[in-house]
Amino acid sequence: MNETFTWINSTLKDDIDFIIWTGDSARHDKDEKLPRSKKEVISQNELLVQKFLEVFGKPDNFDDDDPTNDFLIPIIPTFGNNDILPHNIFRQGPNEWTQRYLQIWQQFIPEAQRHQFARGGWFYVEVIPNQLAVFSLNTLYFFASNSAVDGCARKSEPGFEQLEWLRIQLELLRQRGMKAILTGHVPPARVDAKTSWDETCWQKYTLWLKQYRDVIVASVYGHMNIDHFMVQDFQDIKKHVKKGLSVVEVADNEWDDEMSISAAADYLVGLRSEFAKIPPVVSPISIAHLPVNDQTGQQVVLEKDKNVDDSSQDIGGPYAERYSISLIGASIVPNYFPSLRVVEYNISGLESITLPDYRLPRGDTDEAAEIMKGKKNKKGDEHENKKKKKKKKKKKQYKFTVPKGPSKSAPPGPAYSPQTLTLTEYTNYYANLTYINNDFPRMRSNGQDDGVVEDEGWKAGKHKGKVSPRKPKPKEFKFEMEYDTSGDKIYKMDDLTVKNWLKLARRIAGEKKGRKADEVDAEEKSMETKEKGKGHDRNEVWYTFIKRAFVGAKDPQEIEEEFGVYMGLGSDTMWDENEHNMEL
Repeated sequence: MNETFTWINSTLKDDIDFIIWTGDSARHDKDEKLPRSKKEVISQNELLVQKFLEVFGKPDNFDDDDPTNDFLIPIIPTFGNNDILPHNIFRQGPNEWTQRYLQIWQQFIPEAQRHQFARGGWFYVEVIPNQLAVFSLNTLYFFASNSAVDGCARKSEPGFEQLEWLRIQLELLRQRGMKAILTGHVPPARVDAKTSWDETCWQKYTLWLKQYRDVIVASVYGHMNIDHFMVQDFQDIKKHVKKGLSVVEVADNEWDDEMSISAAADYLVGLRSEFAKIPPVVSPISIAHLPVNDQTGQQVVLEKDKNVDDSSQDIGGPYAERYSISLIGASIVPNYFPSLRVVEYNISGLESITLPDYRLPRGDTDEAAEIMKGKKNKKGDEHENKKKKKKKKKKKQYKFTVPKGPSKSAPPGPAYSPQTLTLTEYTNYYANLTYINNDFPRMRSNGQDDGVVEDEGWKAGKHKGKVSPRKPKPKEFKFEMEYDTSGDKIYKMDDLTVKNWLKLARRIAGEKKGRKADEVDAEEKSMETKEKGKGHDRNEVWYTFIKRAFVGAKDPQEIEEEFGVYMGLGSDTMWDENEHNMEL
């Protein structure tokens, strides 16, 4: 961790506009012989704040009484399921942990939102004033493994309150012409009828994504430790949810709270099956940058292209507005290799903006909290459907306010067409610990090491019980580029709009011209019966996706054995024996 901040300070510091910190900064609760304590969890998070201060702080302001002007740039933290005790269990606020982190993160939370944070641990920051806000969601209130709460259907639940707060805030941003990035710890994963979130929370959240698709730029999460993306299909929103009714059902489809390496493999295979269900993505229409009206400052809606293939309706029209994308990054303290991500976004129209010396806003009121406070006095907060048309007892239904969708005159949002604030590309960096540790060098035939690390030196169990034949000589710790989406020969992404993610998803699933999704599923099932080395799938994109998911910590043989996919003899550009390094 120390070396990571040292590297950031010397390499990236001056190019970063804001930081999204996705949580789980404390040691995970897996060592029965060394149980965690509250003191340890708190001190480890305080240490991270101190590290951020060392790199991005304003030393001249550290000793004053004002915590709002200590940082050069906005930093947005969020609760991880291991940032509390017991892990996963986060009770309705105000509680011990919201109060404690209100102190730990006092330099990050705007004054007007401190009361709201104490209630539930959520807040937002305008990272570009009057242009872009980042929302830190407390996903532990959505998390299916948090037994202290019960979903998002009942108005008495903190998950309901958080989504209501988010709905009002996004509506206010829409009225101001602003955009939003959503972030949290636990992502809304949903594969093979299993979900990491309570279903009532997933349903409402996905409805929010649909209705505010003109406002939301991107969604960013952590928790799963594997680098990947997931797709939310708005057709999975149930009819009663679209009508403003939540139904509480007994959940029997939850994942375990932590994803083991073997579970991660199963998850990725399931994810690929979901990708195979995506309809064909038609060629993009020519949209370039949407023009801006000089008088209103608003982007002008382009006339729909009459020549667009009607099949685009299968994906929600020419901009693929049937879907939303969630990005999940790997971790710094790894299951695999340490990894971090730098995302770039379109600044067209923002070049002339001069940002003032950064400080958290002070003294403003939280308009959403005031609106919610007024609504609590109204009757009919919770509605149980008690109509009995039949003797059979119906499930309870709970009312909620359905968000308004984009106006018919609104252009597609930054997530769907290239424009100001659209994410254009990202670069993933990693630290090759095998190479850096340099503790199991390759030996020459004469018994002398040649100074090169073994390709398999990182592998669990490979050197169990062995003693290194020489005193380790660690190399300099540094991150290097793993891949970037813009110049990548495999992903081939012009930008990070939804349509490009769908194209990549279909290629991961094995799309071929004229090939239907059910054919991909049939081929995948047939792979299970094939013997090793006979007829395995040679899908370069799927192989690369797996390789990157595990940040290069699986060699080609493992990938072939576990996933039935290979690159082909001589084509594995990601495992260069001469460099002993990933070349992605």
